[in-house]
Amino acid sequence: MVACPVLILTQSSILALLAIAVDRYLRVKIPLRYKTVVTPRRAAVAIAGCWILSFVVGLTPMFGWNNLNAVERAWVANGSVGEPVIKCEFEKVISMEYMVYFNFFVWVLPPLLLMVLIYLEVFYLIRKQLNKKVSASSGDPQKYYGKELKIAKSLALILFLFALSWLPLHIFNCITLFCPSCHKPTILIYIAIFLTHGNSAMNPIVYAFRIQKFRVTFLKIWNNHFRCQPAPAVDEDPPEERPDD
Repeated sequence: MVACPVLILTQSSILALLAIAVDRYLRVKIPLRYKTVVTPRRAAVAIAGCWILSFVVGLTPMFGWNNLNAVERAWVANGSVGEPVIKCEFEKVISMEYMVYFNFFVWVLPPLLLMVLIYLEVFYLIRKQLNKKVSASSGDPQKYYGKELKIAKSLALILFLFALSWLPLHIFNCITLFCPSCHKPTILIYIAIFLTHGNSAMNPIVYAFRIQKFRVTFLKIWNNHFRCQPAPAVDEDPPEERPDD
């Protein structure tokens, strides 16, 4: 129970980043039909699906994929009797097979690679639209795709920071599993752990400072739920910025 929450929250971050990437892709791929495809109901279903999957993945060790059997075997092999004494540390409790084969190879690495491909396609589509020769009366598409390019760059930065922060720790997990006798400098392990915590601290700052819609939403949540004052109305998605046919 102590070790699993961090797995749940990490997985929810990855799936949320993937959902945002898909949202950005749809926004530049089908801008005229975007609002009819990405409805609030479907967005809520996607968010709920991300959290349900995160709980399933993160709580899998609670269902039995953990180190209890290994601890019991080691306890008996040492000639000890009674219930084994389990030291409540992450690597002592959580199976490295779970962390590498299931968590990293299935639920971390493939989504990250998929997001890289999605953002490459997003940048390609935006550049393609911006490079089109448009008449002087067709300024709206340029403005629309220019704004989308800025948002995509910010989200790609967030994705890069996430990968930079979490991959070192997963690489250490792979070393622990595939090369148990290999020496892992303690200072590097602490740095890798610090990076994962630092990423959680960086994300709100990057979101708020680089993406206006997130900044407006954060202020709205702060005013409505903490200051108990309604936030001023902001037109977050003016219709005139939608590209023309």
